[in-house]
Amino acid sequence: MLQSKYKEVLDLGQALEIKDGDVQEENGVLKVSGTAKTQYEKNTLWDKIKEVGGEAPSDIQADIKVEDTSVFHRHTVKSGESLSKIAKHYYGDAMKYKEIFSANTSILKNPDIIHPDQVLVIPNL
Repeated sequence: MLQSKYKEVLDLGQALEIKDGDVQEENGVLKVSGTAKTQYEKNTLWDKIKEVGGEAPSDIQADIKVEDTSVFHRHTVKSGESLSKIAKHYYGDAMKYKEIFSANTSILKNPDIIHPDQVLVIPNL
């Protein structure tokens, strides 16, 4: 019953390839656990939990760990993207592109030039 309510959350967990994922229903509470690759993916999963269950859902308990705490996320550049667009997506602030550029100077020489398929570090702020 709860698994159907939180189907979107469980589907997202599969799409994000959450490692060691476990889902159990116990005494009217859905217990989910696993390991996300990055903090961004963990946050995305929590946002989906709150979207489905409300700000403080009492019918789900999640224990999501983060595999790589050295970065906020790793982003693969898509055609048409810019550092400011990527910064807006992850931080809500396009001007944070400078932090992304600084974290990637080993592969970027100019903040205005990025290429599809480059994998950029999105740093923790």
